[in-house]
Amino acid sequence: MKYKLFVLFAFIFSFNFSNAQQKRLNDNNSIGWYNVFTTTKLNSKWSVHAEFQFRRNDFIINGQQNLFRTGINYQLDKAILFRLGYANVETFSYGDYPINSMGKQFTEHRIFEMVSLQNKFHSADLTHRFMLEQRFNGKYSNAALTKEDEFVFLNRLRYMFKVNIPIGNPKSQHKMPFLGFYDELFVGFGKNVGENIFDQNRIGVVLGYKFNEAVKLELGYLNQIVQLVREIDNKNVFQYNNGLLANVFININAR
Repeated sequence: MKYKLFVLFAFIFSFNFSNAQQKRLNDNNSIGWYNVFTTTKLNSKWSVHAEFQFRRNDFIINGQQNLFRTGINYQLDKAILFRLGYANVETFSYGDYPINSMGKQFTEHRIFEMVSLQNKFHSADLTHRFMLEQRFNGKYSNAALTKEDEFVFLNRLRYMFKVNIPIGNPKSQHKMPFLGFYDELFVGFGKNVGENIFDQNRIGVVLGYKFNEAVKLELGYLNQIVQLVREIDNKNVFQYNNGLLANVFININAR
């Protein structure tokens, strides 16, 4: 009897999985993200954040996105950081199924609110980051246009969990190698959410090195799954992007 139930459940699962696969289009891309993050400390509570992310398709040959983000930080205490800011994003036409339905490059403006919670588990550094975004995505009313003439308002919620594990003496504060892992989920909501509330998910694995309190470097692997907000031939479209990740973190004390 148990064997028959197992076979039945296995059949149902395989049927549903096969059916779901038939209702989607897959787009696989090789990406490279090369990023610089800076924090300029003004005093014990306030600081300024700025970053530029050079996101490429075919590892580095073609454009995927350029992202500039800036914000003001408030350090409530040692574990809690708030940030309010703005981001400008330029998304290029890439892959078999471009994000823009007309295959055009488009601009996005974002306002965002963020809170970051940090704590330790033994020698590991744990981070929980929650971000709320109000997005204004450029849209073309017809294919003849060379510049967006409309902007669509979208809401998105993001949650990221990250852990950094030191390699070597955990009591050392300088010249410390570490292993890092993070997973970030993106969920859309509101009347313009599109095809599904699931927007994307990112997983990163990095090997890092902390040179001192001012400079830190991370190199590793990135997996990005993106669901497009539209269907093609009545099928959902998923991007499966895998590739390189390189981050440089710079802390500047302006006091």
